[in-house]
Order: sequence, then structure tokens, then C-alpha cells
Amino acid sequence: MGIFQLNDTICALSTAPGMGAIAVIRLSGPASFDTIGQVFKPAEKGLDMTTVKSHTIHLGVIGGQTSIVDEVLISCFRAPHSYTGEDVIEISCHGSIYIQQKILELLLSLGLRLAKPGEFTFRGFLNKKFDLSQAEAVADLIASHSGTAHELAIRQMRGGFSKKIGALRNSLIEFTALIELELDFSEEHLIFADRADLRLLLVHIESELSELIKSFSMGNVIKNGIPVAIIGKPNVGKSTLLNAILNEEKAIVSEIPGTTRDAIEDTIVIGGYSFRFIDTAGLRAAEDAIETIGIGRTWEKIGEASIILYVFDATDQSFEDVTSAITELKTTRGDHPVNLVLIGNKTDKLKKLPKGFKDFVEYETIFVSGKRKENIHLIAEHLVDVVGNSMTTNNTIVTNSRHYEALQQAYSAIRGISHGLNNGVSPDLLTVDIHTALYHLGEITGEITTDEILGAVFSRFCVGK
Repeated sequence: MGIFQLNDTICALSTAPGMGAIAVIRLSGPASFDTIGQVFKPAEKGLDMTTVKSHTIHLGVIGGQTSIVDEVLISCFRAPHSYTGEDVIEISCHGSIYIQQKILELLLSLGLRLAKPGEFTFRGFLNKKFDLSQAEAVADLIASHSGTAHELAIRQMRGGFSKKIGALRNSLIEFTALIELELDFSEEHLIFADRADLRLLLVHIESELSELIKSFSMGNVIKNGIPVAIIGKPNVGKSTLLNAILNEEKAIVSEIPGTTRDAIEDTIVIGGYSFRFIDTAGLRAAEDAIETIGIGRTWEKIGEASIILYVFDATDQSFEDVTSAITELKTTRGDHPVNLVLIGNKTDKLKKLPKGFKDFVEYETIFVSGKRKENIHLIAEHLVDVVGNSMTTNNTIVTNSRHYEALQQAYSAIRGISHGLNNGVSPDLLTVDIHTALYHLGEITGEITTDEILGAVFSRFCVGK
């Protein structure tokens, strides 16, 4: 492939740049063991580093001919039993920036090359240690910022998604072979591929692809933070509620209506899920140009949100007021589904809860006091339940936009095959759509690749991985 040179030996710092307790420098390639033998003196007398066994660790000092740079541990992995599938050495040294630089300088002076971003993982992909979707999961795992994002990355890295795509692709390949065999015997008009079985297969594949495509909306927000819009009329306590949820004074709180002019966002992890809370300008007839812009952005955030917390003043707004607001919200969202939660705020000013809200069977209604931080935990628990239920109903969740686009293309091709079967098209025309579906499914796992795709995937990686 053109994006990396593959016949040399590379090295890079694999731990985060900067000073720390320890640092790890990784080598991969045919000269790994010979190179370490030139710069490392093991504590064990008579040990030849060029012949040591795989999966062993050795204590010693590293340095040049006349000086010692550091006392280190050397971890040895011989091909093909390593992350890259090549000979790999990992140097665990002290985390001084000076020490890191000196060791890298030593390695470069002996002919090694600094690795590019993602080059170690790329070599593992080429050596079939994992497929392309699993390689992408490595980057997602490194970037995971919540328990759920971590869980999804682990699932994909262990190959659950790849196996599902592979099974669909293999079943389609079998029929492709039979249909192409019919083309070889077209003059005899022989039928090798049972059309009834093909229809059943297409229904199954279409259903599987449809579920995977639908799962992306959930997977994408879990990966990037589930957007939760806090909306309502001015002065109902939206900013107070945001501060109570975040447990910090993030938003300005004032008795003056219209204080919040723009969306304020912050992210917090609750129950292993990352939620991105968005405090918005109050919904009312704007009194100036700036507030008009703020309210416009509120409606934008409402359109983007996966969950909406509609906050109302429990001391002032009636059941009818809230019903009217929900109707307007539904009209604005159109066909886009929304998880709506009603939050009755300012219960610290109430002697008893208002009547009527129990009639909201469709929506959860939680009464809180943002000022006193009472019942805030009920909001957190409900949000976790909402996301948890969505996770339970989706065994495989798509989180990668590249996979999502490929699945859509494959789904369109599968629909084309079904349409062709129903209209009695010739086998040669059927194979066009079948090959298109196979191509896009193969793009996901890397069975079909281009330098453009690989460059886009591995450019996301950090140096050293």
C-alpha cells in the first residue's frame, strides 16, 4: 500500500508525550532484535538479545558505547505473535523527556525510522492480526471517555461486528458463485441458484442491515456524548437545574427573564454514559435581536437533541400550559422521535404537587427543586434508564460514520437485487447489484480497500499506535 513504507523497522514513543513515571518506546520490523542488541546491556550475563525467546522481559541498561542513558525493561515479541505481526520490542524507561529523546536518537542513529500516526496498527492490519473495523475500534478505545463508549469499542475490537458483516457477505458470495455459473451455461438455460432461497436470504440481509443502520443514531451519540437539551420558558430554572446536575456554577442564574442568550454546554458521565447537557435560551417572543438569535439556536438544539428535558415552573404553569408547549414541540420536531422528560421545578415553593400531571402517561414527569438540589438524582437515574433500554435492544451498535455510509450503500444494492428478482431481470444484471453490495460490505472489514480509505482511517491514530 502506498501510504506507508513497510519493509523497514520503525520506532516511536507509545505512551503519551511529556514527563511521567515511565515511558514506553516501541520498535517493530525485521531489525528490532538486532538493533536492541546494539544499545542494550542485559543484567543477566551472557544473554544474547538477538536470540531471546518471545514474550520475555529483560532488565538492563541502555545507552551508547561510552554512556548509560537509563536502566530499562525490554519486552520481546517475535513474529507473528505480536501486535503488528512483526518482531516487536518495547522499551520501558523512566519518564524523563530527556531520556525518551536520547533513546529515540540512539535508535534513529542505527537506521530505524520514526513511525507515522497509526503505522503500528496498520502493519497489524496488513499482517491479518485484525480487520479494518477492528483496527478502527483500537482508535475508538483510546478515545473512549465513558464506560459505554469503552464497552462499544471493546465489542468491535473483539470482532462481533466484523463477524456479523462477514457472515452476511459470505452468504451472498455463495449465491454470486451460483449465479455466475448460470452465466457460463447461459445457452443451456440452467438454473443453479434457487430464486426462492435467494429471496429469503435478501430479506434476512435487508433486515440485518436495516437494524445496523438504525443503531447508528444511538451509537454516534454514545460515542460523542448523548445530547440532552434543557428547554422551557424564561425564568423557570433551566440554568439552576443545569448547575445542579453538573454540581458546579456553569450557567449564570438570575431572576431577570432572558438571562441565557446562547446555548451553554457541558458534559458529564452518569452511570457509565456520557451526557452532553445543553442549557438554552427561554422560549418566548424575543424582545431584542440578540435574544431572537438565542431562541433560534434553542430550536436548533431541540432538533439535535436525543433527550429533551422540558422544565416548567410548578408554582406557575398549569397542566394546560405544558400540554400546549408539548404540542408545539411535537410540531417542530415533525417525524423525528424524541425522548421527552417533563421537569416540574421550584417544588421548594409548593405546599403540595399540582394536579393533572399524572395524566401524562406518555412522558416521565419529575418534580424537583433545582435551588435546593432535591430529586436531581431522579433525573440522572431516568436518563441512564432511557439509554440503557436502547442499548439492550441493540446487540450490535454502529458507531463509525464510515461504516454507516457503507451499510447504507450495501442496503441500497440489496434493495436493487430484490427489485431485479421481482421483475425477472437476467442473471448478469443481478450480479451487478450483488457485486456492489459485496464491495460495500467488504469496505467495512477491509477486504476491499483503497489507499484513500486506509489513509482516512489511520490518520486518526496517534503516533506510537
